[in-house]
Amino acid sequence: MTTCSSQCGCRVAADPAAPPMTAAEIDTLLERLVAEWHVVDPGHAATELEGRICDLHKFNFQLWHEEDIARSPDVTDARIAEVKRAIDRFNQARNDAIEKVDDWLVAELGRRGTAAAPGTPAATETPGSAIDRLSILELRRFHMREQIDRADATPEHREKAAARMAVLDAQRQHLIEAIDRLLAEVFAGTRPLRVFRMMKMYNDPTMNPYLYKARGGAAA
Repeated sequence: MTTCSSQCGCRVAADPAAPPMTAAEIDTLLERLVAEWHVVDPGHAATELEGRICDLHKFNFQLWHEEDIARSPDVTDARIAEVKRAIDRFNQARNDAIEKVDDWLVAELGRRGTAAAPGTPAATETPGSAIDRLSILELRRFHMREQIDRADATPEHREKAAARMAVLDAQRQHLIEAIDRLLAEVFAGTRPLRVFRMMKMYNDPTMNPYLYKARGGAAA
């Protein structure tokens, strides 16, 4: 088993039906980055599929912490407005990043010449969307672990957090299994992968009526 670059975890496998990464490899990456990015500014040097997953994870990381600020009772209205605009930017970038994960997978399927038979039903969720859920789950697990370890919390609080962590751990395992199953079906050609285009309108100055009416311009 080899890798396609020193920064990319995408495997060049002997089996042409093997997905480029397993869900466990993806989850290990996400869990590691959450811990690292609480010490250093979020960033990475990965490329290919791993790079796109890291981008998605970074936007979720940034969104999580901006939303924490937005819920603080101590911030000013002006700061809340700044945070709301940042949340909009990061959420747009996150949705674009989900599509880029799926775009990479579609291109890889094309490189391999893998395609499902016409009429084969697609899954309701794409791999990119499922990996997005796994990314958020790892952020949630990191912060739940903080609550378990809080020295200033009551034993009851820590016990409640530990019980919730057990649920999160079970959900993580179920999601890893589901992602592996979906990727296996896609790369075996038994399930088509169709990128779900979200077509977000709120940040588009030609689509959001509050933006284009404020500009007083016609649609492009």
